[in-house]
Order: sequence, then C-alpha cells, then structure tokens
Amino acid sequence: MNKRIERCTLSAMMALGSMAIAGVLSTAQAALPPVKHQGSVQYVSGGIGIDESEAMKAAAKDYPLALTFAAQRDGTADYVASVAVTILDAQGKEVLKATSEGPYMLVKLPAGSYKISATFEGKTQERAITVQGTGTARAVFEWK
Repeated sequence: MNKRIERCTLSAMMALGSMAIAGVLSTAQAALPPVKHQGSVQYVSGGIGIDESEAMKAAAKDYPLALTFAAQRDGTADYVASVAVTILDAQGKEVLKATSEGPYMLVKLPAGSYKISATFEGKTQERAITVQGTGTARAVFEWK
C-alpha cells in the first residue's frame, strides 16, 4: 500500500513540475516579439522591458547571429532602439535591411562571412563577422 501512495505522490510531483516548466517556457515565448522575414532571412528585434529582454536573451541560442545596440549617455551605456541595420554577404549582396525595434536583434543566417552596418542617430558603424554552422556569433555596437 505504501508503494502505491509513493507512486501516486511521485506522479503528482512530476505532473506539477512539468506544468511549471511549460508555464515558464510559454511565458518566455509570449514575451518574444514577432518573428519577421525578409527574403529567406528570419529575424526578430526588440528587448524593451524586462520580460521581452529576457525572452530575447533566452532565444539567442536558436539564432546564428545576435546583435546588441547601446549608446554612451552621461558616462553610462544605455540600450538603444531604432538602429538601421544592413547585412551584406561575402559577395556584397544585401541579405537584410531592417530597423531594430529594441536593443537586440537576432538573425537566422546560413554559415558564412558577413558585413554588418548599423546606423544610430546618423552615425554608422561596421563589423565583419563570420557565422559558423553551430553556435551564435555576437556583435555589439556602441555609440559614444
């Protein structure tokens, strides 16, 4: 009889744990901004507010490229939005031209070499980056 109670208790605990995990995952997914497409490139940008910011950070592992945007203001770095982003492939072909809706932009790109231009308040910065077949390449743009 005790073994039956133990099994029931264990089953109930496992069910509650599964529901808790599902709740956390659905909350993170709900906070993620909508995914957008430009040609064959899929991307998401945002990160304004703690929920959306945490969701973007958690989703970065699923994207080959993660961009972060910040600007120095009064001696501290603040995250910024409305950054014009252009990504060119190794042949100079434009693969993405978009405006960030927050301080983070996640982009699904095939493995290869890319040139990223980011413009904020009329000032442009460029980065050359290589996206590998696995993992996430990261680039931070900070304006002073």
